[in-house]
Amino acid sequence: MSEHVAQAGRSARRAAHSPALERTARAGFAASGLVHLLIAYLALRVAWGGGGKEADQSGALAVLAGNLVGAVLLWLTALGCAALALWQVVDAVVDTRGGDDRAVRAARSIATGAVYAVLAVSAARFAVGSGRSSTSQTRGITGRLLDNPGGRILVVVVGLVVVGVGVYFGYKGLTRRFRDDLRGNPGTGVERLGVVGHVAKGAALALVGLLFCVAGVRRSTGPAGGLDTALKTLRDAPLGPYLLTAVGLGIAAYGVYMFARARYARL
Repeated sequence: MSEHVAQAGRSARRAAHSPALERTARAGFAASGLVHLLIAYLALRVAWGGGGKEADQSGALAVLAGNLVGAVLLWLTALGCAALALWQVVDAVVDTRGGDDRAVRAARSIATGAVYAVLAVSAARFAVGSGRSSTSQTRGITGRLLDNPGGRILVVVVGLVVVGVGVYFGYKGLTRRFRDDLRGNPGTGVERLGVVGHVAKGAALALVGLLFCVAGVRRSTGPAGGLDTALKTLRDAPLGPYLLTAVGLGIAAYGVYMFARARYARL
C-alpha cells in the first residue's frame, strides 16, 4: 500500500514539473488577465451610460462569444484555466516546502484551483453557446438559500467570507505580498500594477460581500447579484461614475498584472 502511495506521489511530482503543464498553466494567468480587461471595459461602459452586457465574468465571456476569434480565445481560456486549476491541486498535494503553514498553503491552492476550474467551465459553456448570466445564477442560488431555515444567516456568512477575501486582496496589494507569487525581478511597473490591481479588485469583492450581507438581512435576492450588481450600485452612489471609473481602471491594472504574472509566476 505504501509503495502505491509513494508511486502516486512520484507521478504527481512529475506532473507538477511537466514543462507542457507549466506552459499551459501560465496561459491560464494570461486568460484571467484578458477576462479582467474585458470586465474593466464593461465597467467603464456602465460608469458612463454605455449599457450592454453585464460587467462581470459572464459579460466578459459573452463579449468573446460574439465572433470566431473570440470563440477561439474562449477555448484557449478554458484550456489554460483548466491546466492552471490542475496545477494548483497538484501543488497542494506535492508541496514539499514543509513548515507549519503547509495546510494553509494547500487550502489556498485548492481554493484558487476551484476558481480557475469554474472559469474554465464557464468559458467552455460560452464557447458552445450555452453560457449563462452570472447575476441570474447568483440570485437563483441566493433565493434557494433564503427559502430554507437559517438561510438568511448563511447568506450573511457567505457575504462576510467574500468581504474577507476582498480585504485579503487589498492587504496583499498594499503590503506587496503578491511578490511572493513572482520569481525574479519583474520590475517597478509590474509591482505598481500589482498594488493598484489587488486593491481595486479587493474593493470590488468587498462591495459584493457587503451586498450579500444586505440580501441576507433584508431576505431579498435583489442586492445579491454579484460583481455586476456591485458595480452598478457603486455607479448610483454620489460621484458614482468617477468611483466606478477608478475601480474599472484598477481592474484593468489587475488584468495587465496577470499578463505579467503569466511570465513571472513562481510555478
